[in-house]
Parts: sequence; C-alpha cells; structure tokens
Amino acid sequence: MKNFMDKDFLLQTETARVLYHEHAAPMPIYDYHCHINPREIAENREFRNIAQAWLASDTYKWRLLRSNAVSEGCISGSDASSREKFQYFAESLSRAIGNPLYHWTHLELQRYFDCDLILNGENAEKIWETCNERLKAADMRAQGIIERSNVQVICTTDDPVSDLKWHKKIKEDGTCTAKVLPTFRADSILNIEDDGWDAYMRYELGEAAGMEDISTMQDIYDALQKRLDYFAENGCQIADHALPYMVYAEAKEYELDDVVGKVINGKGKPSKQAMEQYKTAVLMFLGREYARRGWTMQLHYSALRDVNASRFEVLGQDSGFDAVDTHNCAPALAKFLNALDKEGHLPKTIICSLNPADNIVIASLLPCFSGTEALGKIQQGAAWWFNNNKEGIEAQLRVLASVSVLGNTIGTPTDSRSLLSYSRHEYYRRILCNFIGNLVENGEYPADMKVLGKLVEDISYNNACRYFAF
Repeated sequence: MKNFMDKDFLLQTETARVLYHEHAAPMPIYDYHCHINPREIAENREFRNIAQAWLASDTYKWRLLRSNAVSEGCISGSDASSREKFQYFAESLSRAIGNPLYHWTHLELQRYFDCDLILNGENAEKIWETCNERLKAADMRAQGIIERSNVQVICTTDDPVSDLKWHKKIKEDGTCTAKVLPTFRADSILNIEDDGWDAYMRYELGEAAGMEDISTMQDIYDALQKRLDYFAENGCQIADHALPYMVYAEAKEYELDDVVGKVINGKGKPSKQAMEQYKTAVLMFLGREYARRGWTMQLHYSALRDVNASRFEVLGQDSGFDAVDTHNCAPALAKFLNALDKEGHLPKTIICSLNPADNIVIASLLPCFSGTEALGKIQQGAAWWFNNNKEGIEAQLRVLASVSVLGNTIGTPTDSRSLLSYSRHEYYRRILCNFIGNLVENGEYPADMKVLGKLVEDISYNNACRYFAF
C-alpha cells in the first residue's frame, strides 16, 4: 500500500517519477486563464484566516458543503463564524473520497502551510491554528503566494468596460514577480438574451467607448474596436468567450440592425435564430480582430448555468449551481472556424467543452485548421471544470494523443478565483507524467529521457510561452 499523497503521489512508474521530479516540477507556471481578482494582487491581499482564503468564494467547496446538507447560511451566508464554516468543510471533506477537491485541499496544506495532517473533523482545530499562524507571514500574502508558486504570467478575466485600473497599479508598483495581464471577456456583449443587455450596451459600453449612442451593429463594432484598442494598450493578448453552445448562423447587416434596434430599445427578446445570428456576427468580427492583433481566442461552451432558479434569485451567478450540457456543437464550431479560415482571419484558438463526450470532436478538428503561426495553432483546452479530475485529465490526454499531437499542447490554466489553487498545476503535471510514463514503460514510446524530459517541460510551460509569444 502506498502512503497517502507522498512525494510520488499519482506517479506509478519510475519513468513517471523521473519526469515529474526532474522536469515537470521545476517548471514555472503560465496561467493563461484564471478568475483571480487583480485587485487582490494590486493590494497584496492578506488573509485573516484559512476560511477566508478557502471558503469565501470557492464554489467547488460550496457544492461539497451543500451535498453534505450544510445550510446555505453556513456556506455563503453569515449564520456561522469563519471557524464554524471551516469545521463544516473539514467534516464534509472526509466523505469526498475520489473527489479532486480532496487532493487539491491536501496539496495546498502541504505546499503552502507545511502541514501533513489529514483534514477532518478531529484535526480541524489543529489545522485551523497551523494555517492561521502561517497566513501571518509576508510570503502568504497575494504576491508572496504568486512568487513562491513560481508563476510567471497571470491572465485575469476582464469585462470589456473595465478601466483596468488594478492592472495599471500592478504594473506601476512593479512589486509583483509575475506579469499580470487582462483578458478580454466579451460575454456581456454577446449575451443579447440577458435582462439588462440593453442598459449595459447603452450606458456601460457606450460610456467606456466614449460613444453617445449604440443602436446598430456598426455602433457595436465601433465600440468593440475602441475597447480592444484600450485592452491592447494595457498588455492584453488573449480573449475569452463563454457560450452556452457554439453558434454559427449568417445574417444580412440590415437583419442584425433590426435585432439590435428592437432589443436595445426594450421592444422584446430576440428569437433563438436572431440571437444566434447576432452572436455569430459579433464572434466573426472579434475573430478577425484577434487575428489582426495576434491575440488568442478562447471558446468555452456546454455549461448549463444557474439551473436552480430559487438559489439564483438569492445568490446570483457563479454561486455553484451549474452543470454539464449536451449540445451538439460540432457543426457550428466547424463552420465558424472554416469561415474565419476562408477569410484568412482565423486566430490562434483554444477550444474547451464542458461535455467530455466532445473530447474526440475537438481533437479531431485541430489538424483541420492548423497553420504556421504556432505549433498547434488550434488547441484543445485542458480538462475543464467538472472534468478537471484524474479521470477527466487522463481522458483528455488520451484522446488528444490519439488523434492529434500531445507534445504541442499548452498544458493547463488554473481557472480559479483562489490564489492557493496553483497547486492544481502540480496535480495536472503529475497526471501528465504518469500518463507518459505508462506509455514508455509499456513499450509504446522509446525510453529516451532527454526527449521525454523536453516534452514534459514544453507541455508544462514552454509551449505556452511560445504560443502566446511571451
């Protein structure tokens, strides 16, 4: 029996152990997609206690607590103290055998708090005291965590109307060891079906773009152009789009003007067809702009969001009530990529689906739209969200290796709001090295450690640097 989460955790072969300890572990982190608040970095946030660092906004942990019948007031509300919330979490975690949250939690305890204790109800008080004492140290403030995690680049997620003031402050201060860059996240512009879209376009986007009126598609394009310029001036090189499902529906400009005019003037919701036509037009415009600027486009889809209406009304978005959707996005995705490629305006693109059944769909599309701009111009994103677990990561690696080129993948982002989540890169790298190690030890690839070491180093970090031209 192996020891619990020892130095060779998840590494089943000697090849895997060498690849991880000598090649993957020392590599820096390029976090090309996360939800960390740049204000936390700019202000070098200090956490008062481990509950604040762990439980304040982590929906993975919230879902675990809800599954263990903890009341909402003791999760996201104010019915329990920080210490009580931590106790609920400790007791709930013991039941989460096989859940990646169990591994992530103990990796964080080991790497950031020098704590090898098992988190459970019995040890909660001791771990509470140990972690809170450790949080007093300067290297456990936001920028200290980033430095000790060996993070070189952080790409946050930013609305097009953002003034990016916290990014500016980070750059001006010059104290953060990582390069912190904004990401252009245009969901608010795309989601024409949402309540408040008209107000957002008229007032927030219009004000940010310095435009008095937005009422036509050309107005939207002009506003987007100005905001893209502003983001570019502040170091942006990546855009991100979260879509319920992939769309591709062509329309004439006058048809789009009718749709925009109707919605922006509060005269009704768009039809499904009109919504898809509008989103297609915006995505095509943005794709062309990204290609022209040398940016990378990220597409995330097949998330079924906010499925619990009563909880949504109270807690709002991003509170842990999302699930996996099952749209057939292959035809629309292929048509979208093809339309941009045909024009000569297909940017570097990273594609993620929350539905693991789409692994083979995405992987099979990658070579269809390859280019000389980058190794693996079109990328299959790492196992995302509910797939970010041992089985999900292995499945994504297996399919990608089978029908595309695993050595060109840009690895994993953090995709988290927590600064302590950088241990997830260790989790991914261990699984990656074990996957490759098993192939080697099974005689499916030569045991050339020089070649294998470079392969692992590239996937862990170097590929991302080259891909994003950092």
